[in-house]
Amino acid sequence: MAKKEKLMVIPLGGLGEIGKNMTVIQYGNDIIVIDAGLSFPDDDMFGIDLVIPDMSYLIENRDKVRAVVITHGHEDHIGSLAYLLNEVNVPVYATKLVCGLIEGKLKENHITNYKLNEVQHGDEVQIGCMKVGFIRTNHSIPDASALYFKTPVGTIVHTGDFKIDLTPVDGQPMDIHKFADLGRRGVLLLMSDSTNAERPGYTESETTVGHAFRKAFRAATGRIILATFASNISRIQQAINTAVQFKRKVTVLGRSMVNNVQIAIELGYLNVPDGVLIEPDELGRYPDDQVLILTTGSQGEPMAGLSRMASNNHRSVSIMPGDTVIISATPIPGNEMGVSRTIDNLMKLGANVVAGRDKKIHVSGHASQEELKLMLDLIRPKYFIPVHGEYRMLKQHGDLAVQMGVEKSHVLIGDNGQIFEFSNRSGNKAGRVNAGRVFVDGLGVGDVGNIVIRDRQQLAMEGVVIVVMTLAKGTSHALAGPDIVSRGFVYVRDSEELISEAHDRVAAVLERCEAGNIREWAVIKSQVRDTLSRYLYEKTKRRPMILPIIMEV
Repeated sequence: MAKKEKLMVIPLGGLGEIGKNMTVIQYGNDIIVIDAGLSFPDDDMFGIDLVIPDMSYLIENRDKVRAVVITHGHEDHIGSLAYLLNEVNVPVYATKLVCGLIEGKLKENHITNYKLNEVQHGDEVQIGCMKVGFIRTNHSIPDASALYFKTPVGTIVHTGDFKIDLTPVDGQPMDIHKFADLGRRGVLLLMSDSTNAERPGYTESETTVGHAFRKAFRAATGRIILATFASNISRIQQAINTAVQFKRKVTVLGRSMVNNVQIAIELGYLNVPDGVLIEPDELGRYPDDQVLILTTGSQGEPMAGLSRMASNNHRSVSIMPGDTVIISATPIPGNEMGVSRTIDNLMKLGANVVAGRDKKIHVSGHASQEELKLMLDLIRPKYFIPVHGEYRMLKQHGDLAVQMGVEKSHVLIGDNGQIFEFSNRSGNKAGRVNAGRVFVDGLGVGDVGNIVIRDRQQLAMEGVVIVVMTLAKGTSHALAGPDIVSRGFVYVRDSEELISEAHDRVAAVLERCEAGNIREWAVIKSQVRDTLSRYLYEKTKRRPMILPIIMEV
């Protein structure tokens, strides 16, 4: 038999960051993609809607891609699938709820030619030269899976996002026995979720949130407005259960939450008694103490339901004194300011706000240190790659693996684009592929790069100065102008002296160009830009973007 190929594991997203998870498993001419997620833009990414992984490696090797396998239905794992399938049309394998959520996304993106294969936990699927198995885990969304890959050089296990919840809301605990069975048979490589690697102890069960809901509902005298992640079906189920217990009607607001609730009810993942759900326009028919409003906006997103309510800008709901607002989520790093602003605004309008981990109103969907150690002990891998986390989380998880008996040299910490190469006897880093961020802005995918973002940052911070000059054809003789227009830099009427002096400096540049017989537009523009930039910085210590425009007559 021919010499065995090396197995390659290539993360394209999710290492050194939270979000946009995507990993390539490649053996010979067979590529399987794990997840296709997105992340949301930072505050300084002006105008950007979404950030997705750089998929150029998959597009270049599209003839080798056999399938995409999905661990669960969160945006950071399925959000870029439509963009991938647009370029590489291959079968997708996922559990029932995940398939429902994916289908909604693909329709939204007008993708009609797709092959969605529904699998169940315990199923094993032959894809190319590998067998892929789906294992039930617990997370903050039902139907979450870990994956294992039986490859020609050994077994790989990928936990997906998980925690070990012995009393999950849907009554379906994680299949710990399957992990133990794989561990007994021998695992070459474990890739495990590092999101909570810095948190000691265990993550609380999702059912503890139900107790906190009941306490908050008991204390509320008016309407209750509850904000959580649209995809956290278990949390939504507990909110509906508590509403039924306290005889409240439920209305759902926010496009993503309305869609997810509808899909989860249709597929049997959300149990809502008849007559409990009401439309937003029916809210006025019920007393305040008989109403629960479920909404998006737990992260302070400006356009989401709760933020609109907080700024008195929601078409269905205005916050009133006596309302209780429950924010059942913790801020994702980077969103703290938005959440704080929303809470302040809600309180100014007279609402009683219940938020924060100390109120037990939210628990994480990710394993803490003791659960991560248990996973390492069950699997006992030869090699270990911590995934899904910023560098410090990956490093901490790597240290836990060493404590649990994995050889230090067998703990491989990398970043997006790193190729990890394995045979049945060895594992190491071996080269890189293109990986990075692709910005989605409106209908444009990847047409906005770092240079455009830098320009947008400069425009936002410093403004723009436009210099319009009319020159005689074939010369640098000024027939009209220069006219100077300022936007976002200074208000012209309040800065007449500055603008007048800027005009004189540009006129002097044009005279010098004329005297030196300089006619090339590029040279004239460059000299105008340099002179004006020096002058404006000298006077204001600001560097606006300067756009010289030449018209020829």
